[in-house]
Amino acid sequence: MKLFNSLSGEKETFTPAEPGRPTMYVCGPTVYNHPHIGNARPAVVFDVLFRVLKARFGDCLYVRNITDIEDKIIAAAAASGEPWQAIVERYTAAYHADMAALGVLAPSVEPRATEHIPEMLGLIERLIQRGQAYEAEGHVLFHVPSFGAYGRLSRRSRDEMIDGARVEVAPYKRDPADFVLWKPSADGQPGWESRFGRGRPGWHIECSAMIEKQIGRTVDIHGGGLDLKFPHHENELAQSVCAHGGEPLARFWLHNGFVDIEREKMSKSLGNVVLVKDLLEEAPGEAIRFALLQAHYRKPLDWTRDGLARARQALDRLYRSLEDLPDGHGDRDGAEQPAAVVEALEDDLNTPRAFAELFELAHAANASTDPAARAALGRALRAGGQLLGLLQADPAAWFREPARGTVDDAEIDRLIERRNAARQARDFAEADRIRDRLQDMGVVIEDRPGGTRWRLAG
Repeated sequence: MKLFNSLSGEKETFTPAEPGRPTMYVCGPTVYNHPHIGNARPAVVFDVLFRVLKARFGDCLYVRNITDIEDKIIAAAAASGEPWQAIVERYTAAYHADMAALGVLAPSVEPRATEHIPEMLGLIERLIQRGQAYEAEGHVLFHVPSFGAYGRLSRRSRDEMIDGARVEVAPYKRDPADFVLWKPSADGQPGWESRFGRGRPGWHIECSAMIEKQIGRTVDIHGGGLDLKFPHHENELAQSVCAHGGEPLARFWLHNGFVDIEREKMSKSLGNVVLVKDLLEEAPGEAIRFALLQAHYRKPLDWTRDGLARARQALDRLYRSLEDLPDGHGDRDGAEQPAAVVEALEDDLNTPRAFAELFELAHAANASTDPAARAALGRALRAGGQLLGLLQADPAAWFREPARGTVDDAEIDRLIERRNAARQARDFAEADRIRDRLQDMGVVIEDRPGGTRWRLAG
């Protein structure tokens, strides 16, 4: 199995430090608003990696955190007049609901930052004792020049790092690049008591503390979006390595590419932020997931309405193959995963190639006339889809999933029963009238030897 390591800039063979039990930490959401499609990409990408690691090694400790204390949360609470905890709970629930709709599995552990304040303060104390952090005007800051390897992950020059860090060059800093580990909290803001005064953690120290508590000093894989590579991951790496006497924070660093919207950068100022909850009103979660995986995870992804429509059409073709296969509706547990799909995913999560292999399986199934071979291909298609978090629905249910709005399944079934009764009575005019009514509802019906099937028009 090979993964591209952002730290080395090369694709490397991956084996876990502890045989049979890889560990992975992925930066989760800061819960102050509904997740957008850019937030969804790392959740889906690393969900696929989680599935692949479990399939290959039999187990995986996957930790994805909730950042439940951060300035954006405080600002959202101030704007709404609600307690900050209410903001956290509402948008944590929204994140869980949206990711579940995209087929994202729950991680092994989902720690919250506020549950790890003692661990954060312990890390800060160690850094102070080592002379790599200092107190200044109620703050504690990491002293960047004390760590000679700073910038190795992001490969930025010092000037680029200072400009890109987007941090205040405050007069109490010893160096412009120094970053906050602990900050004072004003009255009315959330805060915790410490020997530095009442305050709250900086963003970067949160992840270092959660990794140490939940996994240990070194994690096999640390993942997140490319936007986190600097300064967040660079700062995490620096403070953890210094606090742990030079031990690495992560053996592999993985970063997924940015998401653009119709060839433009997604931003509030452009008004083109696409929320997952809004997309779910237009398309099934599985189609959104497919669209997110069509590009290789390290490449930029241009999110378009046409791309989402093509993703749904591609899934239609795969589900149409499953619908006609002997085991296409059956249980995939115990089915052997197709080697070509596994090989593609174990080659740095090459999802475009994995998709091509799924279509090869579907093509072979459609061309075969051997019932045993077709049954085996149906099981293989299901098992290959499972690694990608796809093709697990019943085909009939998939074709009844509305593209937008809702449909009344019971009403459609009643109309089909009336049409079948009319046909049996040779009242073809009534049968045609009911067919036309169903077409007006966006329903396509197909008369087959085993009975009448229906699906929504694509």
